[in-house]
This record gives sequence, structure tokens and C-alpha cells, in this order.
Amino acid sequence: MSDSEPLLSEFLTKRELAAELQRNERTLDRWDALGTGPPRTRVGRKVLYRRTSVQKWLAAQEQPPAVEVPRPQIGQPER
Repeated sequence: MSDSEPLLSEFLTKRELAAELQRNERTLDRWDALGTGPPRTRVGRKVLYRRTSVQKWLAAQEQPPAVEVPRPQIGQPER
């Protein structure tokens, strides 16, 4: 961070993050209450999210694609 860069430039507000994720602000509140959302910082009553922390949290949400198991057709004997 340079001296001319604003102190909070690397943070998003709850409204900004909700817009980025295309979710409601209340969803972020629920995730926080459940302990499943991205890390947050409180400054008084203001909730802020560090961009790099949100990116790490998003990466941790990745799951491998589900493996599709073939199912026998109805009326056909299993092999």
C-alpha cells in the first residue's frame, strides 16, 4: 500500500460485496451468523470485507464436479 492510496481501498462494504456476489446483504448476515461466510472486519458498526480474504474464501468454496453414476433403466435387468 502506498502513502497516496486510501487506507480502506482494499476493502469492500457489505453492499459492494453483496452486489459482486449477486446476493442480498441479508444473505451475508446469515452466512456470518452461521460462520460460513467470508471473513469480515468491523469498524464500529460498519462491516468491511478485505478483497484478498474474500478471494481466498471463494477459492475454498470450490468443489470438484460430481461424478455421475450410471443408473439402470427401468424395466431393464441390471448387469
